[in-house]
Amino acid sequence: MKRVLTSLLCLTMFAFAEDVHKVVYDLTTGSVKKFERYILKGIVVNKTYYEKNFEELKVTVVIHGEAYRFFVKNIDDTKFKKDITLYNEYNLLKKRIHSLSENYDVEFLMCAAGMPRHKLKAADIVNFVKIIPNSAIGLIDRQNEGYAYIPVRR
Repeated sequence: MKRVLTSLLCLTMFAFAEDVHKVVYDLTTGSVKKFERYILKGIVVNKTYYEKNFEELKVTVVIHGEAYRFFVKNIDDTKFKKDITLYNEYNLLKKRIHSLSENYDVEFLMCAAGMPRHKLKAADIVNFVKIIPNSAIGLIDRQNEGYAYIPVRR
């Protein structure tokens, strides 16, 4: 009887176990169009798909290259203000990025090694982004944790 109950308990646990999928985006693009397609829209579509199937999608975005521009607190204080497309859309983009962090539990990691090249300090970056020593560390850590790798480049 004890074995039967234990077996039923295990089967019940497996039946209600939630599948967890994991992805790390290697974000280097400075293109507003690509950023919107793959990050702002793509992540929401993917998260929604898994949620409809009662599964979880854990998402990390590793920021480096030309992608720093999307995560500054005040674009007027940076060289990125010269990017007219970005400048015109920045306030809306900033809200949408924050929504990914707050409402979709997306983790954002930024490479500290490239920040000086863009004349950026940690104080210039939005608060929900975690600064890490370099992008390779973030990518290595997440891939070793079983995250699928998706590059978002030029």
